[in-house]
Amino acid sequence: MQRERANRARRWSANHTTRALDTMAPLCAPLAGRWDAEADRRRQLRTDEHLRALMDAQRAHNQARLLAQRAKRERATARKTSKNPLSAGRRSARTADKAAGAAREQAKGKLTEARKQYPNSLVRVAATAHAAHVVPAGLASYLLSTPADWAVWPASLSVGLVGLNAAAVLLGRRGVATVVEDGASVEERALLERLEPAYWVANASDRGLGGTVTGQPHLGGAGITCAVRLDGTWDVPKFAAAESHIRALLGCRTGLRLRVTDGEWGGWAVLTLGTRTAVDGASLLWTPERAGIGLDTGTGEAVTLPHGRKVIAGTSGAGKSVLLRAILAPYALDPLASVIYLDAKGEESGLWRHCAREAIDPEDISEVVAEVVDEMLSRRDLMRQRQVATWTATEARPRLVLLVDEGADLMAMDTRTTPIIPGLEQITRQGRSRLVDLLWCTQKPTVGEGIPSQIIGNMSVRIGLQMAGETETRQIMGKGWQNHFLPGPGLAYVRGTGRDSEQTPVAVWDASDDRLVTGLPARQVWGAQESAPMPAEPAPAGRPALRLVKDEDFHLAPPAPPEAGPAPRAESAASGRTEAESAVLDAVRTAAGPVRQKDVAEATGLAKGTVSKAVRSLVESGAVRRAEDGGLTAAAGEVSA
Repeated sequence: MQRERANRARRWSANHTTRALDTMAPLCAPLAGRWDAEADRRRQLRTDEHLRALMDAQRAHNQARLLAQRAKRERATARKTSKNPLSAGRRSARTADKAAGAAREQAKGKLTEARKQYPNSLVRVAATAHAAHVVPAGLASYLLSTPADWAVWPASLSVGLVGLNAAAVLLGRRGVATVVEDGASVEERALLERLEPAYWVANASDRGLGGTVTGQPHLGGAGITCAVRLDGTWDVPKFAAAESHIRALLGCRTGLRLRVTDGEWGGWAVLTLGTRTAVDGASLLWTPERAGIGLDTGTGEAVTLPHGRKVIAGTSGAGKSVLLRAILAPYALDPLASVIYLDAKGEESGLWRHCAREAIDPEDISEVVAEVVDEMLSRRDLMRQRQVATWTATEARPRLVLLVDEGADLMAMDTRTTPIIPGLEQITRQGRSRLVDLLWCTQKPTVGEGIPSQIIGNMSVRIGLQMAGETETRQIMGKGWQNHFLPGPGLAYVRGTGRDSEQTPVAVWDASDDRLVTGLPARQVWGAQESAPMPAEPAPAGRPALRLVKDEDFHLAPPAPPEAGPAPRAESAASGRTEAESAVLDAVRTAAGPVRQKDVAEATGLAKGTVSKAVRSLVESGAVRRAEDGGLTAAAGEVSA
């Protein structure tokens, strides 16, 4: 038992010692790197050719010294021989002395240069430098000590410095073992090797990263993380701005997600390489039970979006339609919400017609926008009556989710005769408290004037998939985002929910199967029938209750009896048409010529949305024809006798 405890204690001590050495090794790596670099430089210069040049320079310097000494003695002799400083002997001796001195200095310079070309080994230089303070320190210790205590602080300090320098070099040379999980890819192994302190310090200066030292890299669920010490003038923003140099040093692919964040202490940064995600191997198939728009690739948690205004952008093929399905489906399943699909392209909305209101033609889109604005203003008046600041959704008056699918195409539809954008701008500004949410989707945020400022400026939530370039990314997400570097479709960044530009991408749910949309339960969509009137506020006691006065109401006298006319047509049940469709068809039949849809609405007294849906159904069945200018006429077999 005691032996087992002792073994555990030794293992514990060994593990902690190894961990401490691994932690200290990066701190000493720069010293060891400089030592090895200087030693290698000196070793490469110590060639036979440089040695011969040094020996020749030493011989020439010795001969020059001898000649200079002889000339100096001859000059002294000449001075003793003659008292006249202008005598020929003294002048010639003086000239010879100056010439010998100049030759000696020239030979000395050549010797110095030869010594640089053939330097002493770094070990010898270090030994000489240490001896220069060890010997005087030992002598001082001897003179200051007593016979009972010889070793005093000068010698101890000197020896300690020698040992500290040697230990720092050895510790910096220590190879830190990088623990690699089983199943690491070839790319990850190569990156881990290049992140080791020895490799980084040896090559960082060549890439403009001198003064930075990596710690021990770790491979986890989100990829590779590594602490980096920043020396000198380096700080985290400057290191993050050197992303291209980091990629070049590591040799990583351009599409690899690279992120630099603040470390736990000042002077440290954390480098993250997104070689893995937390959703690898996880099923992303969307089902109605799944919440949010997808999973965070860093944590694996579902990412949800709040209600309200949103803009969704991404290049062609980035996955906008799939993302929209995950956003709209919960509203289509909610009895207190209703989806209105403004499809300027006229493709995707066909999957939603059984559970969402759709409009694809410019005139229909303009009318639907006008209906939504009228509903929004009606809610405002009721909110003022009830003295509430936020609308409460009911099944009769639900939350309205108005989707614009391809905003650039819809902006091209906006004209003076079919106004669309002004109504959408009003909805964006005033719809939040009235539970009217606008979702703007586009793949061309920079075409023309881009997204209208009144719309993009009020978008509280922004979802960006892969963008075509940095300009498009900045237009939607702002500065510092990297949507144009996303590796492919199905990945998105979210802004406006507390997630910053340093977030890990969101892997969007896979709702690419059209049957996931067509399989949603059918429901009555908003605008298909007139909304039930809201109960009026109770009148104060002693006062009659107020009510709305319609055209058929009378004040002083009853209306005149209606003139005798043709009996109503009894063909609705036999033809399978609804009452609204029959009324619309009758209005088109009785018109003198082509009639516009808004005139039909005025003639029948039906809501614009009801008329729009009836016209669409009659056009599809062939009972009504729509001209290019929007005029409606009855088919040949439907003309009244």
